[in-house]
Amino acid sequence: MKSFLAAAIALSILLFPISLASQASKWSPPLTPDGKPDLQGVWLNQSATPLERPKELAGREFLTDEEVAEFKRRAARLFDVTTDSDFPGGDNFFLALLANPEKYGTGTSGTSNATVMIERTIDNRTSLIVDPPDGRIPPMTPDGSARLARTPPPTAAGGPPAAGPEELSNAMRCITYGMPRIGRQNINAAGPLGYYQILQTPGYLTITLEAIHETRVIPLDGRPHLPQGLTLWSGDSRGRWEGNTLVVDTTNFSPKSNFMGSSSTLHIVERFTRVAADMLQYDVTIDDQTTWTKPWTVSIRMKQSQDKLYEYACHEGNYVTMEGILGAARADERALEDGANRSK
Repeated sequence: MKSFLAAAIALSILLFPISLASQASKWSPPLTPDGKPDLQGVWLNQSATPLERPKELAGREFLTDEEVAEFKRRAARLFDVTTDSDFPGGDNFFLALLANPEKYGTGTSGTSNATVMIERTIDNRTSLIVDPPDGRIPPMTPDGSARLARTPPPTAAGGPPAAGPEELSNAMRCITYGMPRIGRQNINAAGPLGYYQILQTPGYLTITLEAIHETRVIPLDGRPHLPQGLTLWSGDSRGRWEGNTLVVDTTNFSPKSNFMGSSSTLHIVERFTRVAADMLQYDVTIDDQTTWTKPWTVSIRMKQSQDKLYEYACHEGNYVTMEGILGAARADERALEDGANRSK
């Protein structure tokens, strides 16, 4: 009898995960009045997972539970509200946890403790890139590498002063932070500025991004893309439903958009799937044969938030990015002119 009872308990333990998985698979998203999955609301990307898998973790898709717990302890030490640390934008948050220094940065960056604005979520994934399996961006083509080398840096820090606006990135000019919002140094991809708001109607879906208050209007009525010669900063998007997943196909990118060195032939396919009441799965495949040797896919988990989106005071020509930055070059020019006049 005891052996039979022990066997029954063992069997129930083995079946318990299957039962949980079965329950999860039965979850169905709420529907809009026109019967489509309801993706509406404010969603926050607060993932600490780096875009690419660090070389120290090569061959490892996941961290162990013990490693996740240790990383959380390191985050509490390095980025506590009382800690005078620099802001770890982009992949730097995870890389700092991996390196485990005594202190992160100098505390003199002007953005000390900014990381506590949004608590970053540490899970067991080692990269947001899920394809290729190595979690790394595929090699770039020679043309892609050349374009990336010509791309203005994301910030104006370091190097000589910019002589004109064309030497500043689209982000520094407050034109656009680009699409999709991923990238090693894109501090607006996750954390304090990782807010997205989705609204739906029967024929359209809009995605508003808090950073630079950009809004994408995506038709869902099956219309074709714009003619090839018409290009846009964030491309031309068309949406369709595949079961419970919204698939958004985007082409017609402006050659000035230049996402991570890409060209106007960039083709992006996004998939939005509500997988739980408070979680939106966002998968995006990037394809540009003139830039990378093969397509690559990123998977991001967004949590529903009750926060509101607020005005992001960034517009082309604003005082800080244009007058302030370009003023340095003008000051250098005046100094050279004054020196030339004195030498006469």
